[in-house]
Amino acid sequence: MPRTAVVFDLFNTLVPGADKARDRGIEEMAEVVGVDPAAFVRAFHESWPDRLVRWDPAETVRILAARLGAHPSDAAVAEAVRIRCELGARLLADVKPSTLHTLDALRASGFRLAVLSNTTAETTDLWPATALAERFDAAVFSPEVGVAKPDPRIYEAAADRLGVRTRDCWFVGDGADGELAGAAAVGMAVIRTTEFQDTDPTWPGERIAELAELATGLYRNS
Repeated sequence: MPRTAVVFDLFNTLVPGADKARDRGIEEMAEVVGVDPAAFVRAFHESWPDRLVRWDPAETVRILAARLGAHPSDAAVAEAVRIRCELGARLLADVKPSTLHTLDALRASGFRLAVLSNTTAETTDLWPATALAERFDAAVFSPEVGVAKPDPRIYEAAADRLGVRTRDCWFVGDGADGELAGAAAVGMAVIRTTEFQDTDPTWPGERIAELAELATGLYRNS
């Protein structure tokens, strides 16, 4: 049977991950809450598992600042969250016209589309206002469902929201967080993209250099 749905990773797949810009934003947040910027960046990276499924942005700022010996005011926390959310909005807006065209072409050809992201809570809040959101039939974000890739439950949630089985889906991602193996384990056909970052170069399966290649590739292989 042909595959009828495509599940996309978000950062470094649909839009750039912008790791350096993220770190600069965290350094700005650190200055607002009165902690060492380099230490705050390290604390952010180390807290990734908690931020994926547990903490909202304000909790993140308070908890990490406290670990570094600071207890910022409500106003300082709010300003740090504003910096984080403004950055998130810019990253989500940084989508290529060719990506939007590819998504439109896939939907016009009958594919159902979902985005599936290991991300933090502000992305869930910002997503509905993006140009990407209207092009997807479903969106599954780790803070919302309480599990993260490569946990099979998050892939199953995406398939459920599309009204299909996991084996009816393609999965397209750069490979962060073991997502490609996770998708394959639940029966999705995997395509690795290197458009923004070659995250998982040892992955042995199909690879594309640009998302636009899907416009012909999926029709050929579905």
